[in-house]
Amino acid sequence: MSSNSLAPNPRALTPGEKLPREIKVLVAAAFLIAIGFGIVAPVLPQFAQSFHVSVGAAAVVVSAFAFTRLIFAPLSGVLVERLGERRTYILGILIVGASSAACAFAHSYWQLLLFRGLGGIGSTMFTVAAMGLLIRLAPPKARGRVSSLYAGSFLLGNIAGPAVGGLLAGFGLQLPFLVYAGALVLVAILVATQLPAAKAVPAQSGASVPARKEVLPLRTALGIPAYRALLTSNFANGWSAFGIRMALVPLFASAALGAGPEVAGISLAVFAIGTAVALTFSGKLADTWGRKPMILSGLAVNGAAMAVLGLTGNEFWFFVVSAIAGLGSGLMGPAQQATVADVIGNNRSGGKVLATFQMSSDLGAIIGPIAAGLLVDTFSYAPAFAMAAAVSLLSLLLWLPARDPQKDVVAPLSAGGKP
Repeated sequence: MSSNSLAPNPRALTPGEKLPREIKVLVAAAFLIAIGFGIVAPVLPQFAQSFHVSVGAAAVVVSAFAFTRLIFAPLSGVLVERLGERRTYILGILIVGASSAACAFAHSYWQLLLFRGLGGIGSTMFTVAAMGLLIRLAPPKARGRVSSLYAGSFLLGNIAGPAVGGLLAGFGLQLPFLVYAGALVLVAILVATQLPAAKAVPAQSGASVPARKEVLPLRTALGIPAYRALLTSNFANGWSAFGIRMALVPLFASAALGAGPEVAGISLAVFAIGTAVALTFSGKLADTWGRKPMILSGLAVNGAAMAVLGLTGNEFWFFVVSAIAGLGSGLMGPAQQATVADVIGNNRSGGKVLATFQMSSDLGAIIGPIAAGLLVDTFSYAPAFAMAAAVSLLSLLLWLPARDPQKDVVAPLSAGGKP
């Protein structure tokens, strides 16, 4: 095969075989992380405003986390390749934990902004490392299922976290940050004790040295059409699911529908419900039908829903379309994670490849709200939502000529051929 070919591992699940225990450890860790993040999310803007700053300044504290994630993602890729996924994961978790604890003791707005921004560095480290661990540990024929399970645990944590955070805030705005820090310490201990360290190989001198895996260069990955298309669909998902949904939907509910903040909150919840419903079957379908059909379906469904969302005139249809948009995001999520796993393979390290994949989503989440805000100020909400649909449509068109990466991984193995 050519240098652009994918490098699979023949290890696959047989009927009735369970997923590796290490996968379950990572899923449990993801749930704890998501609950902690959800505990802090509703409290953070209020805590920022307690320093007597404007709403805009409070929003900057929220954006600082995403900004530092984007800026330091390339460094995370380098660390994964040099330190390994497990060490980078633990170090990143501890950095976020320290950042959260420091936020609780911030005495000024600028201290809070600094401490929260530093947490983004740790966040991108453990996110990239977690993807690397899942790729290395997941059997090729169960990559979609594993991605769905991991995403579902994060989603459940994000749903449960805000409710817990609201209760904790009654005991002081600092307490949620300390609880989050404590949860992250537990995650670090869980991963350090339950995930095995990299196996060692004997050196010529007789001493054992850590095994080094082949590194997949970013240039090689970019030579694969499916990976290039993947970056566009992840960018589109970041634009829609993480950018427009969080920044524009609450404003639309208030300005266009004349609804209160509770309606915006419900719309975010039904989006999450739609995503959760899709995750119950999308991972399995990504393994059986293929990655490309699920990504195309997700882009089409999410894009159509976003185009219609700006035209809804009452709360009922607003909720229905929000749920459909979430369904589209859930359809393509596991397939996207499985695609990047197909590109890297179980026996290679791809820190820069993973970091670039993550950056594409973060970039969409940052650019999307800014572009949408300009359109709303210049025209109205409908063109802003239509732009999100256009971004999804463009990605769909770029995906059409790309070969499904699973065909290069599962098909040759099932036929008994050599990768």
